[in-house]
Amino acid sequence: MEKIKKQFKYYFVGLLFLITIFVWYAVCAETRSGLTVAFLDVGQGDAIFIESPNGNQLLLDAGPNDKVLRELSKIMPFYDRSIDMIIESHPDKDHIGGFVEVLRRYNVDLAMEPGVHSKSAVYRELNNLIAEKGIKKILARRGMRVDFGDGVYLNILFPDRDVSNVDTNTASIVAKLVYGKTSFLLTGDSPKAIENYLVSVDGESLKSDVLKVGHHGSKTSASELFFGYVSPRYAIISAGAGNRYGHPHKETIDLLDQFEIPILSTINLGTIKIKSDGKGIMIAN
Repeated sequence: MEKIKKQFKYYFVGLLFLITIFVWYAVCAETRSGLTVAFLDVGQGDAIFIESPNGNQLLLDAGPNDKVLRELSKIMPFYDRSIDMIIESHPDKDHIGGFVEVLRRYNVDLAMEPGVHSKSAVYRELNNLIAEKGIKKILARRGMRVDFGDGVYLNILFPDRDVSNVDTNTASIVAKLVYGKTSFLLTGDSPKAIENYLVSVDGESLKSDVLKVGHHGSKTSASELFFGYVSPRYAIISAGAGNRYGHPHKETIDLLDQFEIPILSTINLGTIKIKSDGKGIMIAN
């Protein structure tokens, strides 16, 4: 009789656990509506988590270290151990350092990079992990479209050429995320020269609701012409408080103020979460 009671107790506890999992899943499924774009607070670096309405997920850059894991845990269900795709905008440590721990803890199907190389240890370690895990790797090129389903897609605007022998910042992937009538322009550390080049190629296509300001708000990536064509409702600056580079630079802040573009910074707000229903955007912090 005592043995039966113990078995019943274990079954009951197991049932409660399964019910809890089901409730959490239902809650998460209920709150998963529209597109989520979260600019993660990873200090001096970039990391952008994107989830489409159907649950497909992308991590564009991962910051300099494992701080990205803490931020991901705040916006992903604890049981979700997969990310469909990662994108390295370029191989500088403040953009790819966190990917090493991400790949150790999450299953990833696809990795995209611009094709510029680095001699850094973290770049080698990341590429070794990608190879060990059999993750498919592709080069980003202008004209590619990554379709996440339910009307969400990512258009690659740059590179449009072989960038293997250029400066890493210059090689940065520039991409436009689109959902319905809303869009996000994501620029890595792309400098003014590339910003202005994109204007010359097809300036009208740059118009976006949200601009992730290039190079953490550095004056090297703040082109007046570019800001004018993008004309965003919000400008996102991802940087660390008191960083040694002085990001964001005063020149960039002044230019954004001149265009009357509201600035949202991870320095002041931490992780910045934006939701879109395809018709408009909402700050969800």
